Amino acid sequence: MGRLPGPWVKPTSPRKSTPRKSNGLEKQPVSVGLRRLCLASLCGAFILTNPYVAGAQGLTRWTTVWSTSLQEIPQSTDLPGGNGAPDVAGKTVRQIIFPSLGGDTVRLHLSNRYGREQLDVLQATFAKAAASGGALGDPVVTVTFGGRNELHVPPGGEADSDPVKINLVGHQPYAVSLYLGPRQRLDAWHRFASQVNFISDVGDHSHDMDAAAYQQRFTQFTWITSLSVADGVAGGVIAIGDSITDGMSSTIGLNRRWPDELSRRLAVDGKMQMAVLNAGIAGNRLLSASRCYGESVAARFEREIGDHAGVQTAIVLIGINDIKFAAAPPFDCGLPHRQVTAEDLIAGYRELVDMAHRHHVRLLIGTLTPAALPADWESMRQAVNNWIRSGNGSDGVVDFDGALRDQARPDDLRASYDSGDHIHPSDAGYAAMAAAVPLSLLSAPPALQLTASQASGSTTVQ
Repeated sequence: MGRLPGPWVKPTSPRKSTPRKSNGLEKQPVSVGLRRLCLASLCGAFILTNPYVAGAQGLTRWTTVWSTSLQEIPQSTDLPGGNGAPDVAGKTVRQIIFPSLGGDTVRLHLSNRYGREQLDVLQATFAKAAASGGALGDPVVTVTFGGRNELHVPPGGEADSDPVKINLVGHQPYAVSLYLGPRQRLDAWHRFASQVNFISDVGDHSHDMDAAAYQQRFTQFTWITSLSVADGVAGGVIAIGDSITDGMSSTIGLNRRWPDELSRRLAVDGKMQMAVLNAGIAGNRLLSASRCYGESVAARFEREIGDHAGVQTAIVLIGINDIKFAAAPPFDCGLPHRQVTAEDLIAGYRELVDMAHRHHVRLLIGTLTPAALPADWESMRQAVNNWIRSGNGSDGVVDFDGALRDQARPDDLRASYDSGDHIHPSDAGYAAMAAAVPLSLLSAPPALQLTASQASGSTTVQ
């Protein structure tokens, strides 16, 4: 098959991931750095997994420096508020992202994984965001796809942009503006972004420097699932979990989630240049999916660690919702209400360890934090934490429970770390979680089995 016009588009199944481990190295063709277009009608079930494409510009190493995880928007009328998608047809959507590291060449990854219709992007721009809401700093750079301004991604497909030259600075806000087709609808999002984003009036406002046309706010991410830098550091950490990793109850717009705090801690420490990615989904569970809270971690884990270039370490904090959702929540978004045991969760963790090691990724497991649980559920949490602290099978332990619990009442969060709901940490609590991550575990060889004592500072390796 000869070269087809356009960017590389990967068709994927909305509900079944194709594991792929990228080493971040790709050859760039001479002209516009395309990857081969693979349409479902032409390629059938074939998925491109080879990260090398013939070209004369040599090898480019890509490292993902920002990411978010999408979830399908439930199509039901019986769900609670907050599940309805905004109208985006013919409008420009401007999203604010904070990369964990900088670089001088970037590319965006767009996903239509859960889309029921084609994604039509008529114009896209990338720029540094000004301090005031959706305003932009100079310059505003046009993003192209296979040399074209337009991008059309079929349902279930994904695409990379062409490389974009810009002076990207870590921990600073950047705006991605997508002018959408006249019939575009929103079928998937990252529901709790802890970030205010913007929707314009009808029309192409992708190059608008001010935010006058962006009167509608929303607190989700959509379509843009990652940002990568060229020839950056090869190392990355991905945090995978539920609302506590997602940063629920942290201050919106200030990036106070614990992975953000970990990224800042690494920057201050200065010994390791390392990207930190966030794959938390509020309401997520280890073993069960649901309409409102996305695929289970067991189902999405291999995709999360495989689809982001440079990931060497995964930190998993998941399981509290498996315990809590055994009973019906106030609204029925958590189906199925599966009864789980500590043994069920431990078996799930073991599967994650196996998947991580198949991809040569070290897996650190975090202890489950206090959640104001009834006695029988608290007993299950303690049993799970005892297993996690034993270090059986994982490459290390992050004792989030020890960092957050009240020493006098270990079943509860420390008052100064409690956001007020007795489950989610405050900004100070999220900072304490980041401080609990032993940086030595992030640089240790992935093959080493690290004990719980190492997580608290010991250097013994078994």
